Order: sequence, then structure tokens, then C-alpha cells
Amino acid sequence: MSVQSDSLSQFQEIIKQQSIYSVYQPIVSLQDGSVFGYEALARGPKGSIFHSPLEMFEFAEKQGELYILEKLAREKAIQGSILEHHQQLLFINISSQVLYDPQFVPGKTLEVLHQYGLRPSNVVFEITERSSIEDFSLAKKILEHYRKQGYRIAIDDAGAGYSSLQAIAELQPDFIKIDRSLIESIHTNKVKEYIVETFVTFAQKLNISLIAEGIEHADELIKLTRLGVHYAQGYLIGRPSERPVQVEESHRTLIWQHRKVEGSGMTWTIGDLATPVKVFDKKTVISEVADYLKKNQEAVGAVIVSEDSPVGLMMRDRFFQQLTGQYAFSLFWNRTIDSIMDDAPLIVDEYMAVEQVSQMATSRSIQRLYDLVIITSKGKLVGSASIRAILESITNVRMESARVANPLTGLPGNLQINRELNKRILENKPFHVVYADLDYFKWFNDRFGFQRGDQLIQYTADIMQQAIAVCGTPHDFVGHVGGDDFIAISATSFPELLCQEMIRRFDQGVQLFYEGEEWDYVRDRAGNPVKSEGVTLSLSLVVCSCDTPISLEQISQCAALLKKKAKAHQGSIYYFQNIC
Repeated sequence: MSVQSDSLSQFQEIIKQQSIYSVYQPIVSLQDGSVFGYEALARGPKGSIFHSPLEMFEFAEKQGELYILEKLAREKAIQGSILEHHQQLLFINISSQVLYDPQFVPGKTLEVLHQYGLRPSNVVFEITERSSIEDFSLAKKILEHYRKQGYRIAIDDAGAGYSSLQAIAELQPDFIKIDRSLIESIHTNKVKEYIVETFVTFAQKLNISLIAEGIEHADELIKLTRLGVHYAQGYLIGRPSERPVQVEESHRTLIWQHRKVEGSGMTWTIGDLATPVKVFDKKTVISEVADYLKKNQEAVGAVIVSEDSPVGLMMRDRFFQQLTGQYAFSLFWNRTIDSIMDDAPLIVDEYMAVEQVSQMATSRSIQRLYDLVIITSKGKLVGSASIRAILESITNVRMESARVANPLTGLPGNLQINRELNKRILENKPFHVVYADLDYFKWFNDRFGFQRGDQLIQYTADIMQQAIAVCGTPHDFVGHVGGDDFIAISATSFPELLCQEMIRRFDQGVQLFYEGEEWDYVRDRAGNPVKSEGVTLSLSLVVCSCDTPISLEQISQCAALLKKKAKAHQGSIYYFQNIC
């Protein structure tokens, strides 16, 4: 028997005996370190030449048996699913060419889900690039059918080729998985960092979540967390397993320390919006819940718990809709509430950002759009929040920010700067203040015009924020004092590295504003000629790490002395001083 026929015989036996199985690799939130979901990865029989999924799927494709193997892999993924609760997601791989297979009949996956107690809202179809998508209009039509049922879509290997970018533009997925080639050593490779920064920016605009694949080192995890990537996957966090994975406490701590939090000194976590909510044990009889809702007309719903952990939600309107009808009361009256509750409500941790919760809540189906959001602390119920409260909170914060922000850059102005400094002083914890000032900005404005001057101011605001995102901590602050003066307040352990990053970014991009023009000298504010290559950045770093109280005046005086020293030096530079 030839090697080829022997391989075919083994493959056919695997399909006949359904002897493949699934392992599951965790996908972790870079907001709180919790397990967001699992990617199901198929494996052939142990000891077989097809134990490796790569060998098995490549052979199936050559034999024209890819559909039947993927169908079996999907069924095994669902059958062995290790999801711990209904908020977790199961990522199932589907190659793009299978979408066009005439055997790819809608409804088959749904049957298997129901058989094992799952629902479409638990499943993400991950489109892999074993071959590129040829007919996007047909693919969109097929995937839209699945979206309407509640499934979500992910594009795999983004950044590994041109076709994945086209797939993102055409299919508008819910998730983008960033290829390992962009993740490996990202903490030492600025080009990769800038590419991922770009992914983060456009993902925010399109309301898409990013998943970084292939993380193997803590430095990679820190960098991705600081950049604002939403989720992470890789051997560092957890290897593929047949059992649920617990994220190591050290990795959760890193995520908490470096996570990116929007806003400065304002209410931006969902826990701040938690309000008390009526609670029923899951074995409470329906008649008791009905009695409560009839007597309390203001109650919009109730949370269903098991040992203080939320397991479901019962909204008033949906509750009474189910009890309407000729025989409804007699059928349901003495049953327990868990038989009719919504067992997949939106449950979020108290530290999750309000805007992130808003995106999750408003992406639900229209039937659930106004359901309460359940808020937990370490898995235990702390309260709920309504969609109205969430949207009002976001609106109020944005209005407050707009009222006192600098109109040119949108950064917090002097009122918020003073609030932030006072807050840091009262906390009595180490922090650092970086004052930034542009040298020869008046000369630039006079030579190139105020419009270009405004663009340079906006550019400076951008590089300050980018440097904080990369080298700072989640609750760091950037403000616009006015004109060409800025301030950053940081708790980073490496303030000098932060200053170096600001200077590097500024000097790297400022040349673009000159559009190739040349000059022999610039002029200072007094009109005196000064030999210089153009606008530079002077930074004053005030290190506030003492135990004794300090004042705003001390910080200001120290910064003024450092600024004078920096401006006497040619080129971009920073000077620092510890005021203790």
C-alpha cells in the first residue's frame, strides 16, 4: 500500500469513527484579566500522522473533504465546550472556502448548539485564511444570515496579508485577530507598535474588538495592554487545554496595572453607576416573582442568583408577556423562575469602562436593548444599571469635558489640570509632572501661518497622549495649559523614559511640517536670530516622590526653573528634579 493510500485510509477512518477532539485556548480581557472566551482547536487522534491540525486540514483540502472535516470539528468543539457561563464566547474556526460549499447548509450548527445547551450568542465564527475569499458579496450574504441568528464574526490573521484587510473592509467583523507576526517582540519594535496603534484607532471608529494572538512574553502583554488592545491570547496566558483555564494572578496584576482607562478624574467605570436591584434565588416560584412585580410597579426587572452570583435576568415586560394567554398561569404558576428567566443577560465587572459597557449593551438584539446590565465584583452581584443611566453618564461626562476643554486640542484645560494636581497631592502617592513647551513656535507661526501653527499644536497634543499610552499608566493625565504649553501627570516608574519617548516622537514627525523648506536661522520671541533647525520641544520633569506634603506652588516654581534651563539648550531636551 502506498503512503498516499495509507494516509487516505487513516483519514477516512478518522471521519468514520469521529475520532478528532477539541482543545480550548483562553482569550483574556485586557481590562480586567478575566477569561472572555475560548478558541476551539481541533486535534486528530494522538499518535496519528493527523494529530497536527495543519496536516489534517491540508490533507482534507487536497482530497476535497474539507467541508466534512470542518463540520465534524465544529460539532466536536460544541460538544466538548468548556464555557463556564453564558457571557463567555466560543470561537470556532471556519475556512473561507467552506462558505461556498453547497453542503454548508444553514441550521446544522444551530441544531448541535441546542443539543448541548448553547445558543448562537455564545459562538463566534472565526474566518481563517486557508484560502482567500473570492466572492465577497456571496460571503456577506451567507454571514449576514448567521448574524441575524445571533452569531458573531471574527477575521483571523489580520496583518499577515492584504486579503485580511480587504476582508475587514468588506465583512465588517465583530472581532479582528491580530496575527502573531505583528505581536512577537512588539515591545522592542516601533514599526509593529505603530501598526497596532493604527489597528486600535480604526477598530474604535468601527466598534470592532481586537484580539492579539501569540503572546508569549510579559513585555508583549504589557505593551498591548497599554496600547488599548481589547483581548489577548497566547501561551503566556494559557496553552490549549481540555479544561477551563485560570489566569495566573501575576498576569492579572500586570493587566490591572497597565490597562488603558479613558477619561481623567471622572466617573468612567460601570461600578459607579450600580444601583440596588431586587434579587430572587433561581428556585423561587414564579408566583412569588409575579406578586412582587404587581406590588412594585416601578421595578423594571429582577436579577436571578445562585449563591449570590447572578445567573439570569427577569424583565417586567417579558415576564408578563410569558404569562399572558389562556393557560399560561396554570402552566407556569408553580414552576421556578429559572425555567423562564433570560439565562444569558449582560453581566459585567464593576471596573469595566462605561463606554465599553455601552458598546456591548447597544449591540444586543432589539428585544434586549433596554434590559438591565448586571454588575458584579469578583463574580458576586453588586447591582444593576439601566441603559438610560449609562447613556446619561457618558453624555454628562462629555458635556463637562467639552465645557472646560481646550477648543483646539480637546484636552482638559486649566480647571481640570488644577483638579488633577490637587487630587494627586491629596492621595500622597508618588507622581511626576511633565511640563512641555515648544521652542520658536512664534517664528513657526509667523513663517508658515496660523493654520499650520494650529496643526503643530494638535500634533504636539497627539504625541503627548501617545507617549503616555505607551510609557505611562492607565490613570495618567494629559492637559493643555494654553498656547504651546502642555502638561502630563503620570505615576509611571520610569518618568525619564516617558520624556524620552515624547521627544523622540516629536522630533520624528515635526520635519513634515516644514515641507522641505530650508533656513539659516530662526528668531526667538524678541526677534533675535538664533541658529536652529526649527521648532524643538523643552520638557520640565518634576518628580514628586516624597512623603511630606507638597503644594502646587512648589511644583510650579520647580517647573519654571527647569523650563528656563531647558530653553537655554539647543534642540529638544528634558531636565528633571526631585522636589523632596
